[in-house]
Amino acid sequence: MTVDTFAAEAQTDAVDTPDSALDSSTALDSTTEAPAADASVESPATSDGADASSSAPVAEKPKKAPAKKAAPKKTKTLELTLTVTGTADGEWKAELKQGNSYIAKNLLVAAAAVSRAAKELHEDLSGPIDEVIDAAREQQAAKVAALEAELEAARKALAELDD
Repeated sequence: MTVDTFAAEAQTDAVDTPDSALDSSTALDSTTEAPAADASVESPATSDGADASSSAPVAEKPKKAPAKKAAPKKTKTLELTLTVTGTADGEWKAELKQGNSYIAKNLLVAAAAVSRAAKELHEDLSGPIDEVIDAAREQQAAKVAALEAELEAARKALAELDD
């Protein structure tokens, strides 16, 4: 047998070598000899399965795959569409839609509320919206100045009529 021949050669090599070489060759022989002996001879502990934990990993039984977990429940999403529309006059309206049906339509919204909501949602939204609100504010200020000038002219005309 291969195991017996290998073991016999190891013993003769050990006898022919000096003591210093004997230690290293014995160590090599014991490491190469051990797997061959374990592979060809089965110990009684592993044959009946009583002491499988102390046997070599070669004799381990395959582990069962863990049971699959149930798929988590999908969270139902609710999709709402909020549309906020502003005019050059500074008038803001809002519409809320779910699917194809309107929940709220043509609601008047203050420009300040639109600005605050945009800032709360995201900085990228608040910048352009604030620019539109500022432009509407400037336009309204110009309109107020024009109306004040017209009012002053109307007062002067009224004062001349009274004299």
